[in-house]
Amino acid sequence: MRIALASAPYPGIVADMTPRMPPSIDAAALRDAAMTYLGRYAATEAGLRRVLLRRIDRWLQAQPDRDTALPAVETARQAIDALIRRLAELGAINDSGFAETRARSLMRAGQSRRAVQAKLVAKGVAPDLARDAAGENPAVELAAALVLARKRRIGPYRVADPDDARVVHQRELGLLARAGFSRDTAEQALTMDRAEADDRIHALRSETSPPG
Repeated sequence: MRIALASAPYPGIVADMTPRMPPSIDAAALRDAAMTYLGRYAATEAGLRRVLLRRIDRWLQAQPDRDTALPAVETARQAIDALIRRLAELGAINDSGFAETRARSLMRAGQSRRAVQAKLVAKGVAPDLARDAAGENPAVELAAALVLARKRRIGPYRVADPDDARVVHQRELGLLARAGFSRDTAEQALTMDRAEADDRIHALRSETSPPG
């Protein structure tokens, strides 16, 4: 599609707004696309595979004769696995490292272990690897619940005493439960002294071990 820009500095000049696509979608083009993406974003093997497959699909959509382009598309799709294996060997992608880094970030943001696992799997991390990255540290889980409590101003971070403490407590338990925290963890977080809560959050975010 070619669109004439009304505000073009020179009358009669026509701007070409056609999306720029590579002239081919061979292994070299895929490698360049992968390295460009990894230069900007962390990714899992599955995530990078999705990115490259979408790029192939976009290239195919841009071809004037799709039937003629199909053999190149099939070859490109077959090249993806070898490319990803090579990038993994070089350390350019590392699902384990990705999972551990993302898990720490999510927990510091107040995500429960269950939520962390679900989000890692959605990013393409294998379920067993996601489970290992999320860990099973009750102190870390409690600290994450306290982060969420501070964000939502509940438990030790309430700004005012409630009129009906029992009703408010049950509502806050429900909020933490929906976020994936167990009832025991939620009860501890909601009834904790604010000074101790602050200490546990600080320990979590400074990557020291929260007190047990």
